[in-house]
Amino acid sequence: MPKISTWLDAARPRTLPLSISGVIVGTALANLYEKNNLLIFILALFTTISFQVTSNFANDYGDGVKGTDNSDRIGPKRALQSGSLSRQELKNGIVVAIFVSLLFVVALLYTSFGVENIGYFLLFGGLGLLSIWAAIKYTVGKSAYGYRGFGDVFVFIFFGLVGVLGSMFLFTKYLTDFSLLPAITIGALSVGVLNLNNLRDIKSDKKANKNTIVVKIGFENGKKYHYILLISSFVSMLVFIINTFSEYYQLIPLLAFVPIAFHLLKVYRTKEPYLLDPELKKLALSTFLLALLFYIAFN
Repeated sequence: MPKISTWLDAARPRTLPLSISGVIVGTALANLYEKNNLLIFILALFTTISFQVTSNFANDYGDGVKGTDNSDRIGPKRALQSGSLSRQELKNGIVVAIFVSLLFVVALLYTSFGVENIGYFLLFGGLGLLSIWAAIKYTVGKSAYGYRGFGDVFVFIFFGLVGVLGSMFLFTKYLTDFSLLPAITIGALSVGVLNLNNLRDIKSDKKANKNTIVVKIGFENGKKYHYILLISSFVSMLVFIINTFSEYYQLIPLLAFVPIAFHLLKVYRTKEPYLLDPELKKLALSTFLLALLFYIAFN
């Protein structure tokens, strides 16, 4: 039982609501165009969760091996850092998570495209492999892109564009111009969560030579970058709703930006990085709330 608890902690359940927000929004977009399939939705959720768990195991391993997770780090201790899991155990966990991810990818694509759409099957199969690669290479290896300031780009692509537009395409087999806007919203908010993490960890990341964007531009400029991300997410969602809503209740996704606005004000007033730790959960859950409200509004 203690080992099960350790693996659950390593899977970081609190990161899962953010990871599935793109799937929820993409499914809502498909519903807007009268395309829906419960099995595709369920498989897409489990596929995304398996990607996120793979990423969390890999991040635990990569940061632990590199020494980034140390006594200077703010936040909960990681499995390798605390010694609750060994390097080999984490490696084995990553392999198992990859295998499970691949099974879900195949099941999802077969359900969505069948064998008659082999082109789409191969294209999305490639995206699935890229997603697994991105999950691992964020912190693992000498060329880990998270240590070179590219984490934000990959999060925007996979949490936003691939998460939302890819999910929508699984149902509809096409995309629309306006569907890009909610994808930008989720992508920008997801990058905001990562940026907040990097703002919090700026001191320990500097010591570990983890050159995130925040390390490169500094704490105060990192905060300004955060404002741009959150404001861009709001503008994108507002433009989408203005151009697509037919009933006033479809304005309710905008309510999720109320706690985001309070969060932005908190970041503006914060001078010490460690004080930002509680804001991570707030922004992640606000993004998840936005996804749920969007689903309700356009289902």
